[in-house]
Amino acid sequence: MHLKFSSSEEAFRDELRTFFTTQIPKDLREREAAGKLDYPDDIVTLSQIMNSAGYAVPHWPTEWGGKDWSPIQSHIYREEMSLASVPELLPFNISMIGPVIAQFGSQELKERFLPKTANLDIWWCQGFSEPEAGSDLASLKTRAVRDGDHYIVNGQKTWTTLGQFADWIFCLCRTDPDVKKQAGISMLLFPMDTPGVELRPIQLIDGGYEVNEVFFDNVRVPVENLVGEENQGWTQAKFLLGNERSGIARIGYTKKKLARAKELAREVTSADGNPLIADPLLAARLAELENEILALELTQLRVVASSADGKPNPASSLLKLRGSQLQQDAMELLADIAGPDSLPVAALDPAAPNGSADILAPEWAQLSVPTYLNYRKVTIYGGSSEVQRQIIDKAVLGL
Repeated sequence: MHLKFSSSEEAFRDELRTFFTTQIPKDLREREAAGKLDYPDDIVTLSQIMNSAGYAVPHWPTEWGGKDWSPIQSHIYREEMSLASVPELLPFNISMIGPVIAQFGSQELKERFLPKTANLDIWWCQGFSEPEAGSDLASLKTRAVRDGDHYIVNGQKTWTTLGQFADWIFCLCRTDPDVKKQAGISMLLFPMDTPGVELRPIQLIDGGYEVNEVFFDNVRVPVENLVGEENQGWTQAKFLLGNERSGIARIGYTKKKLARAKELAREVTSADGNPLIADPLLAARLAELENEILALELTQLRVVASSADGKPNPASSLLKLRGSQLQQDAMELLADIAGPDSLPVAALDPAAPNGSADILAPEWAQLSVPTYLNYRKVTIYGGSSEVQRQIIDKAVLGL
């Protein structure tokens, strides 16, 4: 079974493919394929090239750089980016706070932030999760107390991804502790260098420093930096997470990893001298993953096509749930193909993640297990698999 696109859609695909393979620097795409991007420079360079060509924020309103593409065109765009080894644009800017400001922000906030957000002149990070408010995000305890023209923010956030590079944070805070927990939350925007903000890195299971914890000690935030109305932050958070989940399946990325697994399975030999692809069990795993990716791709097209007025479809939880599982399956395949060569791993330098040792094992094999371990996160972030099942239960199946 294969997807069939119209001639105009295939022409659109060719246009994007030409752009991605000729206008995005080759060395940048090679670093993405090798899992060795140079943060933050590569992402800033990519974002500004994409934005200048009008490809950074196609899903935003047209007045702020959007393209008004069809769901099929948006699908092709994401797929061709992945297949050309073009890194994903910073999701905190493109898929999270940008759409939220466009939907809920005042005209002043839109004019102030949206152009800089699209061009990555501001690098945003997400201040949602807390030590006791992860999947149960509505239990967050970070407080914002009104003091004249400012809010005074105190509390802590955790798992703040790439916060070490961030200029600004979009932060959920409790502004009314005396109402139902979902009803007393607001979203505030403020610079990471505001007095009272402290960032501490967290070392992950793969040895890298991708995430951080952030502490707020009497941080003064101007009231004008409130997104929308006070105590409406939960509505904005649900909108943001729905948008995040719609693009979180990463089907093109998993396709790319599957193609790499097939290539390596033909090159790597087993103890009997035959290529690993000759093992019927491995061949069956490859075939099963390919079929599952195709099924998810068809599901994604249906979900995106049914989204109304740019609002996320609750069925996006299906995409998040299955897409994250398939990403993990692909990483496990690559680690299994690497076999014993996956075991030697160099100590990672916080300034240069994804390091490898100077030994005979090929670099891709050494990186396979750290990547596999890192990707345990994908069934947790954006709402854990358990949370996605609850959403599907209530909002999709109506049980």
